[in-house]
Amino acid sequence: MSNSKVWKLIGLFCLFTVLVGCQSKEEQLQQTIQESIKKADAELSQLGSALDNGSIRNAVLLKEYGALLKKQQPELTNVVDVITLDASRQGALYSGLSQRLKEIKSTYLIPPYEDTLHSIDLLREAAKPTLFSDALTDPVNMLADMSNGSLARVGAISQQAEGEGVGNQMVGNPNYGNWQTNSSGISFWQWYGMYRILGDVFDRVEYGSWSKRRKYSYYNDYGRYRYSSPKQIKTQSALETRTRQTYQRQGKQFTSPYASKKTGASGLSRSSYTPPKSRSSYSRSSSYSNSSGSVRDSGSRTSRGVSRGK
Repeated sequence: MSNSKVWKLIGLFCLFTVLVGCQSKEEQLQQTIQESIKKADAELSQLGSALDNGSIRNAVLLKEYGALLKKQQPELTNVVDVITLDASRQGALYSGLSQRLKEIKSTYLIPPYEDTLHSIDLLREAAKPTLFSDALTDPVNMLADMSNGSLARVGAISQQAEGEGVGNQMVGNPNYGNWQTNSSGISFWQWYGMYRILGDVFDRVEYGSWSKRRKYSYYNDYGRYRYSSPKQIKTQSALETRTRQTYQRQGKQFTSPYASKKTGASGLSRSSYTPPKSRSSYSRSSSYSNSSGSVRDSGSRTSRGVSRGK
């Protein structure tokens, strides 16, 4: 056999080895994703059980606030009932996590796998009872603001420090609604489905004004990446870019709603103050961590007894 044929065979063997190596790495990533999905499934189920048995502190507080507010203002009963759904599996917050997991299961074999791993990690963090309890401070504080001061805000900037304004905590959260743009190019907040009843009680919110004067909410200041799907984040970014361009054409200055985090909130769990892992931290060659982050049956430190507001 000539030397040229030998070198060709060696070259083909090396190429085959490289291809096999790449394939095994892909299979390894797929296996890792499958294992992570199983863990996310179990952790989300455990979170649902914790909601069922009253182990999430702010879920319990949300129900208590709802019962008290309905006694004080019976005319708000239908609105309160919708907001307090988040204390159960039927609420938009838990349902949103379930829907995201369902979507991941249907697309996890589609590259890039690093994006899928990142999405699963964010979802698993969101399913932790401490973080979920923190996320519930938004509906809790919405009820607190509706109580005319008889119920205290929880894990947030005080109403005295922020000034007037009711019902802003859930605006901007895609679990409850989205921004609809009219023929004039102006975007307004539109509540989803059963949450549309909130539009009968609260003032209409225009995106540009909201972006400039947005008040504190857990979702917008701490929980946005954990409690949104990648698609929802892209939609938010696209709206921000489009509005900024419109303002520039009109010679006006646009302020991003996420330009700065509102400070002053206290009592959240340590996990909320820890930024979620970024997409750039995942690489094809990295050894992806399979740590499950055990789900503990607890709430966050945000909960307090029912007391008078500020």
